[in-house]
Amino acid sequence: MTDTQPTLQAALSQELRHELKLTRRLLERVPTEQFGWQPHPKSMTIGGLASHMANLVGFLELSLTGPDTDVTTVQMPNSATTDEVLSRFDVNRENIHKALEQVDDATLHGNWSLRRGEQVLMTLPRAAVARTMVLNHLIHHRGQLSVYLRLLDIPVPAIYGGSADEAPVR
Repeated sequence: MTDTQPTLQAALSQELRHELKLTRRLLERVPTEQFGWQPHPKSMTIGGLASHMANLVGFLELSLTGPDTDVTTVQMPNSATTDEVLSRFDVNRENIHKALEQVDDATLHGNWSLRRGEQVLMTLPRAAVARTMVLNHLIHHRGQLSVYLRLLDIPVPAIYGGSADEAPVR
């Protein structure tokens, strides 16, 4: 009996598909007319949080397409409407999957650096970028966004099980 493990690339791709599907369901519920709302003066606005989440998805693509990224050359625009957030998210989601199809596990284990000009801010294996800077970070903000929606009395979608508003997705 042979025990074949999926490649890191295949496992990451599958996990991303699942998590990005859940994230999009939350982003769809953000009302454009509430983009300026924030639960506390120290908190991001709901529109800023949604834009950040849509942009965050593109970070993994950046790490897969070169040895480093200079933050001074990357544009992460703020969206003005829910449709713009969803469009940006969808483009980044499609691009991330295309980029993942082009890499092998050796590339995912290889290092990538985030720079500000000549200053290296961090160097991580690309797999760690996928996990910490993209997936974990996105899941963190998804939790925040679900609380924002609850505070605005907007139905919260089921994520890892049912919510008070929806049965679990099957």
